[in-house]
Formats: sequence, C-alpha cells, structure tokens
Amino acid sequence: MPPTKKPLVVVTRKLPDVIETRMMELFQTRLNLDDHPLSRAELGEAMATADVLVPTVTDRIDAGLIAEAGPQLKLIANFGNGVDHIDLRAARERGIIVTNTPGVLTEDTADMTMALILAVARRLSEGERLVRAGRWSGWAPTIMLGTRLTGKRLGIIGMGRIGQALARRAKGFGLSIHYHNRKRVHPDVETELEATYWDSLDQMLSRMDIVSINCPRTPATYHLLNARRLQLLKPSAIVVNTSRGEVIDEATLSRMLQRKEIAGAGLDVFEHEPTIDPKLLKLDNVVLLPHLGSATYEGRVDMGEKVLVNVKSFIDGHTPPDRVIQSDF
Repeated sequence: MPPTKKPLVVVTRKLPDVIETRMMELFQTRLNLDDHPLSRAELGEAMATADVLVPTVTDRIDAGLIAEAGPQLKLIANFGNGVDHIDLRAARERGIIVTNTPGVLTEDTADMTMALILAVARRLSEGERLVRAGRWSGWAPTIMLGTRLTGKRLGIIGMGRIGQALARRAKGFGLSIHYHNRKRVHPDVETELEATYWDSLDQMLSRMDIVSINCPRTPATYHLLNARRLQLLKPSAIVVNTSRGEVIDEATLSRMLQRKEIAGAGLDVFEHEPTIDPKLLKLDNVVLLPHLGSATYEGRVDMGEKVLVNVKSFIDGHTPPDRVIQSDF
C-alpha cells in the first residue's frame, strides 16, 4: 500500500530552524530559505498550490489573493497573533480556516512596551546618540533631564493579555494604572492591578501622562488615535505604540511631536511600515524600533510551536485550537 501523501505546507518567511525541521518531518514543506518577502505573484502561486499556508504579518492576503486560492487550500495558519493582514471575511466565505498564535508573545511585548516608556521618559536613545557622536562633555546638573515615572498616570488602550501584563510591570515603577477597553475587565483584575476604567477614551486621554496602545488593528481601531483625539493629550504626554501603526494617525502624530505639542513617543510599529514618516526620523523626542515587540528567540519558537499544533490538528481532522473567530477591540 503506497504511503499517504503528505499535505503541502508553504511557509512564507524564514522561521527558527527547530520549527522548520519539525515541519519538514511532519509535512511536505516548502520553505523560504533566503527569507525574502514574497511578491504578490509569489503569494498567489503559493495559495494556488498549498494545502496549508503559513504567512506572517508582512504578507497582505486580501480578498483578491484569496480568490486565487486553489480548492485544496483550507487552512491559513498565521505565524503571529495579529491577523489584520488577512481578509477574514473573504477567507470565511471560501471556507478557509484562519489560525493565529495568541498568548506566547504577551510577556515579550509587555517588556518592550515598558522599555519604550522608560526610553522616552528618560531620553535613553537621545543620550546614547550624544555619547556615540562624541558630543558628551561630562555630567552637569541640568543636562538631559527626563521625566520621573513614579506617580504618573498610564492610560492603556486595550486591556487584553498584553495590556494586563504591561499594567503589572508599570505598577512596579509606581505608575497609576488607567485603561480603556471595548469591555470592562473582571473586577478581580481591576483590583489586582488597582486599575481605573474609563468608558470614554476621550476623557481618559486628556488626563494621562503616558498612553500605551495595546489593542489589535481592526476596522474599529483604524486611526483610533486620530487628529482630534491626539489633540486631547497634554503637551507633557508620552505616546507608546507596540500594537499596529495604523491605530495612530501617524502624520498628525509626527507634526505634533515636531511642534512639541506632545512631549515624546516610543514607536515599535508604523502606519506604512517598513516606510517611516521622514519627519519622525529627524526628531530627538521619538524612540523608533523595527517592530521588535515579540522578537525573542523563545517567543519565535513558541509561535512556531503554536503553528505546528494548529496545522497538525487540522490535518488530523480536529478543530485547530487557535482558530480565529473574529478580531475585536
């Protein structure tokens, strides 16, 4: 009796070796060995031939691409938590299941968010550039003065896993925790975090010293921080974003930072990444990172393990544990 043909799994980017090796063992796997972002034509070819597609955030899988999928493609097993780059409605209409990798990047992203808060408040990047440029002439009482965190108010937009993990860290730095969320969290969580809930985002924004964006990118959160809302912020406020760049009106944010209408920002994501607003690149009051929120070796391996479980479960005839039903804020 001939062996059962293994399903074809197409992986769009280079994954950790341990994950790719296991995929090769379990499935007929096509890897992206040189790690180049796939063109639209290459993505279309992958979707036309694959039984399972394993994309990442760099792959824009819109309705047009999904229409090109072969009838055998029944699972898109995303390597990553966010699925705003996939047209979920079009996938559902074609009978394609979409999975993601929730939970495994929570602590890493919360760490990075806290790091950005510290970096902006204490001007770490600016100071590091000063030293590297050979322009530091020694300690002085009024040079490079930043902002103390203790006693300040942190407003978290999106109190999910990452928002709560950030709140736990921020408490340790003496920050007062405030949050806005689509739904109020359980009272026990509020008690643990000593968190104040704001039903009105506008009301919260006008009172915060630091605002952290930790909500997913959905139609409801596109430009959630639009020009009107950004103008509610205090001139001394700091904005940090480790979620998705599209949640902020980046052009308005850039102008306000340039005019010192907002004190500073820490950005790990951008509205048109990898393209960054040129105005941001010239500003000293902004810390810019290349989408490093979940970039730890452990996190990437954990994400890969989630993908493996989702694909294996689906192929074995079971419902994948991380099936995406909807993505709400």
